[in-house]
Amino acid sequence: MKISKEEVLHVANLARLEIDDADVERFAGQIGTILDYVDTLKQVDTAGVAATSHAITLTNAFREDEEAGHLDPQTALANAPEKDEGAFVVPKVI
Repeated sequence: MKISKEEVLHVANLARLEIDDADVERFAGQIGTILDYVDTLKQVDTAGVAATSHAITLTNAFREDEEAGHLDPQTALANAPEKDEGAFVVPKVI
């Protein structure tokens, strides 16, 4: 599918992009190639194929929640860069 320079400039304007004249020709060719490929995909018979949102089946990768005990203060503060009286020392936030 051929796309005109005016259409490239219109799309660039909608996207708020500034394109110089040398790039307009190149983009017109590239967009035309993409649209030709989309036309090729339109010819594929997809009757009976269920719509999908992902190319592969995704499953939840999270582990199940398990109840566990609390950390004791010494273990929780073991790697703290700064601590004072059993608490983390952090920068003051205003």
